[in-house]
Amino acid sequence: MNHSSTSVILASQSPRRIELLKQVITDFKVIPSEVEEVFHPDRSPEENAETLGLEKADWVAKHNPGHWVIGADTVVVLDEEIIGKPADAEDARRILKRLSGREHQVITGVAVVHLKTASTTTVSRVRIKPLTHEEIVTYVDSGEPLDKAGAYAIQGKGASLVDGYDGSYSNIIGLPIETLKDLLQQAGYPDKLTS
Repeated sequence: MNHSSTSVILASQSPRRIELLKQVITDFKVIPSEVEEVFHPDRSPEENAETLGLEKADWVAKHNPGHWVIGADTVVVLDEEIIGKPADAEDARRILKRLSGREHQVITGVAVVHLKTASTTTVSRVRIKPLTHEEIVTYVDSGEPLDKAGAYAIQGKGASLVDGYDGSYSNIIGLPIETLKDLLQQAGYPDKLTS
């Protein structure tokens, strides 16, 4: 039975996840899931992220049987509250004001669905510098935070807002590479992964 590496599908069209996955698998397809991102208040942030990652991978796997499907969902958590993508510029400013001078968690739920399913969450901690009103306005005006959970991108201009972090850097961007490699192996992925 021939497992071509093109049998891998990323259930996300996030440019950041696509770039990160290229570090592990050279050849894959991108088919975004049509799962609505709904957080359940009775679940922990970790359970919400893992469930959504699984739902995304499952949705794509059902429509593309026989493939290895990778799903992921990243949430930013401050004081046990999930902070999603900002609704608009005003919301982005409000989020950054809350994160200013504080530490928050970035949690990514990752799932690999094939004949076997493997899923887990990875948690990193990020400290944001105390930000002035001007710094927040200038950053939001750049447009970068508008489609990012937590309203910043650590790998972009948002790096200047970050005081430091603990844990996986790729997780903070949106796809924890180390975790993904483990899950692919748990799900029985046959090919050698690039480092």
